[in-house]
Amino acid sequence: MSKKVLLITGDAVEALEVYYPYFRLLEAGYEAVIASPEKKALNTVIHDFIGWDTYTERQGYLLESHVAFKDVDPTEYDGLVIPGGRAPEYIRLDENVPSIVNHFLESNKPVGAICHAVQVLSALQDKGYFEGKTMTAYTACKPDVENLGANYASETLHVDGKLVSGHAWPDLPGFMREFIKLIEE
Repeated sequence: MSKKVLLITGDAVEALEVYYPYFRLLEAGYEAVIASPEKKALNTVIHDFIGWDTYTERQGYLLESHVAFKDVDPTEYDGLVIPGGRAPEYIRLDENVPSIVNHFLESNKPVGAICHAVQVLSALQDKGYFEGKTMTAYTACKPDVENLGANYASETLHVDGKLVSGHAWPDLPGFMREFIKLIEE
């Protein structure tokens, strides 16, 4: 039976950070399921670094989600990917997201968190899982990593146990390589 991976996101997800993992998982033969606050066409965004002190944002492609958060049974999945962009800042407020994410952490299943995904993790009530762990995230999210009780790694890709973290979309090849290694274990 094929492995099944859940991606949780919403409007304003960074296009590369959702499309790359989604297609890479499909290419590897896994079932990849995109969940969002409600089942709908999501608006993605494109972030780039073009001479500003921070990233710029443009509208990206539309992307169909497959399931609403309220209908997700996390026990059906072998791993979780949380893409970045601006989606994490508001999906973390969804009442269903903490129990979804906690299932993967408590079950020691692979979790991939890239860019601003740490904002979802920072909304969890029990942050004990992250105590003593090391992870990375987009530089502006360093305080979020540290508020989890984790150590911030300045390198753009880090693996600590079943947690794969990446800085931003340029790190996706290594991020997905390491995530898939964990799924295969």
